[in-house]
Amino acid sequence: MTTSTAAAVAARTEKAHQWRHRAYGIIFILLGLATYWLFGASVESGMVSTFGLNQGAVPASERLPDWVLPTYSTVSILALATVALGAYQLARGFGRRVTLLLGLAIVFFVFSFLTWATRGQSINLAGMLKATVQRSVPLTIGALSGILCERSGVVNIAIEGMMLMGAMVASLVASVTGSLWIGLMAAMLSAALLAAIHAVLSIHYRVDQIISGTVINIFSVGITSFISAKFLQTFAELNNPGTFKPFSLPILGKIPVLGPIFFEGNIFLFGMYILLIVIHVGLFYTRWGLRVRAVGEHPRAADTLGINVFRTRYIAVLLGGLVAGFGGAYFSIGSVGRFDELMTAGRGFIALAAMIFGKWMPFGAFGASLIFGFAESLQGKLSILKVPIPSQFLLMAPYIFTMIALAGVVGRAVAPAADGKPYSKDE
Repeated sequence: MTTSTAAAVAARTEKAHQWRHRAYGIIFILLGLATYWLFGASVESGMVSTFGLNQGAVPASERLPDWVLPTYSTVSILALATVALGAYQLARGFGRRVTLLLGLAIVFFVFSFLTWATRGQSINLAGMLKATVQRSVPLTIGALSGILCERSGVVNIAIEGMMLMGAMVASLVASVTGSLWIGLMAAMLSAALLAAIHAVLSIHYRVDQIISGTVINIFSVGITSFISAKFLQTFAELNNPGTFKPFSLPILGKIPVLGPIFFEGNIFLFGMYILLIVIHVGLFYTRWGLRVRAVGEHPRAADTLGINVFRTRYIAVLLGGLVAGFGGAYFSIGSVGRFDELMTAGRGFIALAAMIFGKWMPFGAFGASLIFGFAESLQGKLSILKVPIPSQFLLMAPYIFTMIALAGVVGRAVAPAADGKPYSKDE
């Protein structure tokens, strides 16, 4: 009976693998055909698309020439390449690299769309990519907050509320004290306080973690809206903190094209890079990280080995709150220099989607955040190019990307085994 059951499971697994193998090939081919039909068939011969590679006032001696591409030929080549990927996948398959190839096919599709949208016009490609990186900063930081919490087994959907609270406190405290750094610290501590409440409810009292996070989100929306309407909008001096000034790294910032995109910004951009490295190394190359992951996967086994499950989870959630507060401060003192009601606009939830899309890995979440950031920057650029697509659809782009990610198009993401499950020594 056991042998037959194992054989049946193996047969189902093989059948699912074959179905997935064929599905990817069909998706590639359909994507390639759609690329040509949507963006190539209607293009007039002789039209070109121009992409600018310079940002701001660049000296003439350092300016890069614009990237001029024949519209029809570019779209056709990219469409043919995507169809070829699909044919190879159906014939032989790419194995585990197929997810990476799916990402490449999507890049081909998006670039074909950009080429079609800029036919007979020009777009500053470097500027759009820089906006992509900038818009990904709060998403990445929010996703890192979620990774810290969920790797320890605590679901934290309160990232939105923590970031919103951090944005408001940063603006208020920085305005009162005249110091952006004090405002930043206050933002992180305010979010950590909310994280502590979430930790006590979820870990000590074993309240449903979704409900606990939802309560914190609702509280944050209410209290920040009240303070904004009662004080910040009435007394302008309480909502005028200024922003951290951008700067460029001495050597890396001088790299053509890539330097201004990735190595020129304020402390939030470079703080994101530091957090990415520190959290990745901390989770996967230190004893503390091993304990956090053990608690998130099998808390009872970790407990029998002498690991304090409760303390480990408390520390992880509090660290997640500090990170969320840092990300929330970006919206006020890192971007616009003031606080507005509901200014996070659901970015905390998109950050959670990026975390899932990135499979609970720091650099995976960063890559997913770049995709969402690109969707936002693309919406702004296409409105300038007057693409014949309703603005409402362009505004929906980031959220559509979120739903696609959560639907598991790029592969099923598996959460830590004990994620969202309260632990008790007595059970």
